[in-house]
Amino acid sequence: QLQESGPGLVEPSQMISLTCTVSGGSITTCCYSWSWIRQAPGEGLEWLGAITNDGSTYYGPSLKSRTYISRDTSKNQFSLQLSSVTPEDTAVYYCARDLRLDDSDYREYEYWGQGTQVTVSS
Repeated sequence: QLQESGPGLVEPSQMISLTCTVSGGSITTCCYSWSWIRQAPGEGLEWLGAITNDGSTYYGPSLKSRTYISRDTSKNQFSLQLSSVTPEDTAVYYCARDLRLDDSDYREYEYWGQGTQVTVSS
């Protein structure tokens, strides 16, 4: 089970910081990655990046310069930081367990969190 948490409202130029808490299995168990995905209004799913069970990170090309993914293995959590946000970053943000262990555009999500709405507005 995956559960996203974090602020629902972020001001422009600030940072979106979200955490995904995983239960029912360790994020260090081979061989999975733990992905962040978002869906903006009227748009499709966009993969932001992932952290693998051994701590390697991969990022999608479009937001790579603004995205940072980390983990806290003691809490079985992984986190997303997206910097310098604009209203175009308004979206539902999801975390998911992913069978892919690379930065391929083709992803294989197994389990999803319910998603959390993040609105960027002043």
